[in-house]
Amino acid sequence: MPRTIDEGFRDFLQTLTPSNYETNAAKGHRESIKRCIDLNFSLGRFWRTGSFGNGTSISGYSDVDYMAKISYLPSDSSMFLSKLREVLEERFPRTGVRTNCPAVIVPFGSNANETTEITPADYIQTTNGYHVYDIPDCSGYWMKASPDAHNSYVRQVDTSLSYKLKPLIRFIKAWKYYNDVPISSFYLELRIAKYCSEKPSIVYSTYVKLVLSHLHGTQLARIQDPMRISGYISPCSSPSKLSVAKSKLKTALSRAEKAQDAEANGNIREAFNWWKYLFGNKFPNYYR
Repeated sequence: MPRTIDEGFRDFLQTLTPSNYETNAAKGHRESIKRCIDLNFSLGRFWRTGSFGNGTSISGYSDVDYMAKISYLPSDSSMFLSKLREVLEERFPRTGVRTNCPAVIVPFGSNANETTEITPADYIQTTNGYHVYDIPDCSGYWMKASPDAHNSYVRQVDTSLSYKLKPLIRFIKAWKYYNDVPISSFYLELRIAKYCSEKPSIVYSTYVKLVLSHLHGTQLARIQDPMRISGYISPCSSPSKLSVAKSKLKTALSRAEKAQDAEANGNIREAFNWWKYLFGNKFPNYYR
């Protein structure tokens, strides 16, 4: 059991990282989904993206994201999402298939790692060596996206920071999931990576507070895609969710500040308690 804050974050990271069982379960339905899409559409590349694909997933909370390259997509992206949902619903009728733009969700079980999201895409160009695709923009049209470019960006920043960026992203995502904060994981990844891109090093307890402070200071403003592909990226899907996120962010920042103050004053047990409050009581217990 942890005796220091650093040990607490070390042990916490272990609980956040999906087990081999979860990772294997996440792969379990890939082929059946791929075959279904291939039978109904002209399927090209079919690959994993999102948190599992980028090494920032949270055990028990992150679902599995795939992108399906489909040629000759219609001009109406909403219509195609409905069609894709119908096809998958016919193939997996008891799963509760639903649309959650820009993807169609197939929840095979109650665990998050058994839920699969499929985003339709069409290749449009190559920019700086990365494939760029059209994906649904949730307004009936299409927008540009490049998971390969964004994953590469996060990976480069992570490497420059001795592989401590992705764990930091996991900590902030854990706060998001454990407190039902309606912020886009994609937004968090890019916002945190961009913020840390010019930092010399990362100490988790310090940077969790700094990232929360940065998010609060920007008031969760849209972020321009650092790879200059997807335009501006929004943190939330609606104004009401943005309001909720801002409120929960303010509370989280206050708790992180109190945790750091307690540590600075030598009260390690109190610091652990504030980290537990911040992370929905999931942070490790202090052991003396």
